[in-house]
Amino acid sequence: MRFEASKRSSGMRYAIRDIVLEARKLEKEGKKIYWLNIGDPLKFDFRTPEHMWEAVDAHREESESYAPADGIPEAREAIAADYKRKGVDVSPDSVMLGNGLSELVWFALGVVANPGENILLPVPTYPLYRSACNYLGVERNNYYLDEENGWQPDIENIRSRINEKTKAIVVINPNNPTGANYSKKTLKEIADLAAEHNLVAIVDEIYDLQVFKGEKHVPFASIASDVPVISMNGLSKNFFATGFRVGWIAANSFLAENSDIMDAVFKMGRARLCAVHPFQFCVKAALEGPMDFLGEYVGKIEKRQRFSAKRLNEIPGISCVEPTATFYAFPRIELDIESDESFVYNLLKEEGVCVVFGSGFGQKKGTYHFRIVALPSVEILGEAFSCLESFVKRNYS
Repeated sequence: MRFEASKRSSGMRYAIRDIVLEARKLEKEGKKIYWLNIGDPLKFDFRTPEHMWEAVDAHREESESYAPADGIPEAREAIAADYKRKGVDVSPDSVMLGNGLSELVWFALGVVANPGENILLPVPTYPLYRSACNYLGVERNNYYLDEENGWQPDIENIRSRINEKTKAIVVINPNNPTGANYSKKTLKEIADLAAEHNLVAIVDEIYDLQVFKGEKHVPFASIASDVPVISMNGLSKNFFATGFRVGWIAANSFLAENSDIMDAVFKMGRARLCAVHPFQFCVKAALEGPMDFLGEYVGKIEKRQRFSAKRLNEIPGISCVEPTATFYAFPRIELDIESDESFVYNLLKEEGVCVVFGSGFGQKKGTYHFRIVALPSVEILGEAFSCLESFVKRNYS
């Protein structure tokens, strides 16, 4: 007798790590791999700030036990205070700590919609949102980001997608995979649509401190006081602490006062007991401690992003909108290819360049893309893009 996995599990895909299996296999065979697939700064020349480690070490004994299900008070208070500095009214009682933002994505999607209802998701989007909707039985209602407009959300496309079963809209800003930072005008238009149609805004701002010179990040909830907003953030990216697995979810005052949604999030939190205890003690240190490391690190990322966009645009058949935030870019393939997935796997096999196929994030029909991570040094990035150029010229001349 064969024991089958559940049907709902068949929709689980995670392109970012799925391609690693093939890359590891090739690496074992002796092939040099250029790792441009996973957004983990700690695999490169970035380190977690020392004062955060000191905060963890200072609370060893008290953090050996379970933490409160919602998170330790000092962390929740520091998070609420940080939101208030950004112009968002959040109470510590409306904050919950999680095991990274990824866990909280499941919680958020799970409490705002029932099976058969739908949530507006950007295309392209971070793959976890797609997989979580599939697993939960919630319909994915895709709206487009406009490549011709710097990957800003297409407001008219969002408007056209809203129907009687639409419960929420997901906003990822700054954006993974495109590297776009949304304008205040765009965010206000999304907020107005959400207010008009009684939608919950689920806002992922995990990269909000990684915007480049001349750019300013606008917290969504700061311009959406009449919209129920679930905001999510964490330490992984802004504070270069991916292994700490510390994220948080918070309700703005409008949501807290007009909904039981956050109560449902707390129930889910209690069911999993608690987030990892020791690293919660560095939240206050991170949010209220020295930030001098950030300028150096973001400056380094910006330099690598600008180099990457320039170099990619020099390759015939490849175009790239220059990112304005984060370490991601989403180049377009303008070649006669079978699929972006086959393009990426062939690139990996022939040249050892490991990127992620665009269909893993979603893309407009008839277009093909891949995502890069511009975290390696300029020298390594240069080698990888030269390999990409050789691959393109050899196979598509």
